[in-house]
Amino acid sequence: MNVVEFSLQILAILFAVGLTAGFIDAMAGGGGLLTIPALLLSGMNPVSALATNKLQGSAGSLSASLTMIKKGLIHPKMMKVALIMAFVGSAVGTALVQLSPPDFLQKTLPFVIGAVGIYTLFSPNLGKLETTPRISQKTYERTFAPFIGFYDGYFGPGTGTFFSLSQVVLRGRDLVQATARAKLLNFATNIASLIFFILGGQVVWVVGLVMMLGQLIGAYLGSHMVVKGGAKFIRPVIVAVCFCMVVKYVFF
Repeated sequence: MNVVEFSLQILAILFAVGLTAGFIDAMAGGGGLLTIPALLLSGMNPVSALATNKLQGSAGSLSASLTMIKKGLIHPKMMKVALIMAFVGSAVGTALVQLSPPDFLQKTLPFVIGAVGIYTLFSPNLGKLETTPRISQKTYERTFAPFIGFYDGYFGPGTGTFFSLSQVVLRGRDLVQATARAKLLNFATNIASLIFFILGGQVVWVVGLVMMLGQLIGAYLGSHMVVKGGAKFIRPVIVAVCFCMVVKYVFF
């Protein structure tokens, strides 16, 4: 891990980035679009940036998950298999990313995210009402949950969006229910990834804890917006996040 000195001004900026990212993550995912570039600009190496991002991201996903549980939108016991599979997938991805550069994902990701954004943009009724599931819960738990978990451990940005939309498209959930489930699944993947990054000595704790505080506040505000606003707020945020991510990966 590279050693970098962080001034109070830099820490204040990173706190603000964490707060904003927490709000976006709670609504639609994609907060890593803000946090990872900010961490890289602070002087961290890529692996330390990913590791520190998991520390602050875990706080945001936990805060959002607790709000969703309190509001009765999700029940962890009913999701335990999916949570375990997502956890395992993320652990494998995190172990691999510390051994090899994620070049393949960097090249293919813009196409995947662009397709998600276009699909969401031209599906005005997406997630407004529950529909008939395309695949069974068992199939989702054993395929898509670990696959998205692996992506989160190996790369990360947009995981919440992928979890949300996979729940809508494949399991027929409305966007509020899908987003609630995505938060808990994302917490499982964040924790798995964080454990392996800690074991690898990659986390920059001072920065991670400062951003964690911002994430907690932002996630609390964003999750309440989800509960109150529903799909009419979530859908445009998903579209905006997807296209911003495409621009970032293609041009920067």
